[in-house]
Amino acid sequence: MTVFLKLDDIKKCVQLNEQLIPVIEDAFKNLADGNTIMPPIQRLDVHKYNGETDVKAAYIEGLDSYAIKIASGFFDNPKLGIPSSNGMMILLDSKTGVIKSILLDEGYLTDIRTAIAGSIAAKYLSNPDSTKAGIIGAGLQAKLQLEALKLVRPISTVFIWSRDREKLINFEREIQYLGLDIKKSSSIEELVKLSEIVVTTTPSKSPLIKSAWLKKGLHITAMGSDAEEKNEIDPDIIKKCDTYIPDSQSQTAVLGELHHAIKANIISINENFNEIGEVILNPALGRKNKEDITLCDLTGTGVQDTAIARFTFDIAMKKNLGTRL
Repeated sequence: MTVFLKLDDIKKCVQLNEQLIPVIEDAFKNLADGNTIMPPIQRLDVHKYNGETDVKAAYIEGLDSYAIKIASGFFDNPKLGIPSSNGMMILLDSKTGVIKSILLDEGYLTDIRTAIAGSIAAKYLSNPDSTKAGIIGAGLQAKLQLEALKLVRPISTVFIWSRDREKLINFEREIQYLGLDIKKSSSIEELVKLSEIVVTTTPSKSPLIKSAWLKKGLHITAMGSDAEEKNEIDPDIIKKCDTYIPDSQSQTAVLGELHHAIKANIISINENFNEIGEVILNPALGRKNKEDITLCDLTGTGVQDTAIARFTFDIAMKKNLGTRL
């Protein structure tokens, strides 16, 4: 029997809240402990329509199911009045390979688990008393990253910047419910200098944050660079910051911000960094003091997808949701 879960069913099971933090933390810990089989990401680029489709998967040793995810990002979609992200997850039985569930989440679970990863990065790498956040970008993930950040830090002021003024105005309106002091920044430099935590959420192909703007105590979460050509962070920052943490170094060396630092011969391809799962297991590997400059490079991992797909399926079964096929 296969359970088919539509987006409405999935939203009854999963919301962006504190409950998901340990779910994704456990996924990262399993990755760090070597308990996970996670193949490289397969990506198909559709340059004509400014789009891409990724396939991610991971099996966690000892669990009775694992997920394969198909996710697309077509970045001109907002001009057509539809979201840029879409996709689905397939949950398979670990012993037999039989399909247990098809989760037609339309990209929702990817968006949620990505935002939760951002909150985890801030939880372990930013200063605990940080109240000022800077968000670069004004799409759905920008909103979710800010919402997730508030789960772990007492954010009271947010500085926002986007190239698209109309999107910026809409974004400002959409985040009113968070009760923050919202300030539109005239430049990214201004945003970085006024913020304690900065989150980049764009598909930019050229650096947005320059190393000259770094200041003591700053934490940056870069989550937009998940393809070779994408680049939000000046590669020098990886060399100059006190602590660089990837979600998966094997991925960030190929797809993330680290890729650009290696390509520019700023960082050796043989240099090893602690991954976010290792920091969760041993927080002493992260921020050492209030003046450290920290950077987390998030490319999105299949182990996160398996974790959130399993979590969703378990709750759906308890609530007797979905269509049995």
